[in-house]
Amino acid sequence: MDYILEGFVEAIQLILSFDPEIYQIVSLSLFVSFTSTAVSTLIGVPAGIFLGIHQFRGKKWVSRLLYTFMSFPPVIIGLFTALLLSRSGPFGQYKLMYTSTAMIIAQTLLVTPIITGVIFNYTSGNGQIIVETGKTLGAKGFSLLLLIVTELRATIMIALVTGFGRAISEVGAVMIVGGNIKGYTRVMTTFIAMNNNMGEYSLSIAMGLILMTISFITNSILYKFVIGDLDELKN
Repeated sequence: MDYILEGFVEAIQLILSFDPEIYQIVSLSLFVSFTSTAVSTLIGVPAGIFLGIHQFRGKKWVSRLLYTFMSFPPVIIGLFTALLLSRSGPFGQYKLMYTSTAMIIAQTLLVTPIITGVIFNYTSGNGQIIVETGKTLGAKGFSLLLLIVTELRATIMIALVTGFGRAISEVGAVMIVGGNIKGYTRVMTTFIAMNNNMGEYSLSIAMGLILMTISFITNSILYKFVIGDLDELKN
């Protein structure tokens, strides 16, 4: 039990020492996670809205497939990405394996179905009402799309934060395609896993505290901009 308490003390000291390696790992983690979430949002939000508000043959099977991808094991996504980017793969000529770009691609493949699924689930039940109301008010084309996005802002924010949380906490896929290379592809989750296996618990705890802090800040933003808006609407 003592080593756990000592680990927390050493973790706080390590954080306050502004160790360059620690903050390089944090900055890379944030860059990879924010970038993959942004790309996934640009793909997933329009796709989720389109699939949700339109009725077409096979929509039930599309939804089942989408929900399956939402819970896909990260290691499978990592393996699939590695096969595509490896030297013998179709994109091997670009030499993307063991780079931050490969990690962004893997996380994008992981997060996009999550964001799409959250948007799709809501718009399937409420999207058509928004569209019909907008058309009644004379909205069409871009103005109708803007109305849908405005009405879905709370859902979009929830989807974005959910996707970001999945991205920044991911370890399996980024370990496979990134390789956990010091100074290049080492991120918070792979750093924690590596040091835990090596018995360096203080380093693992330090990075875990940083990861939890980022998670807290992200959820605080969600509460402020989403839950706060909803409370104002109720009042």
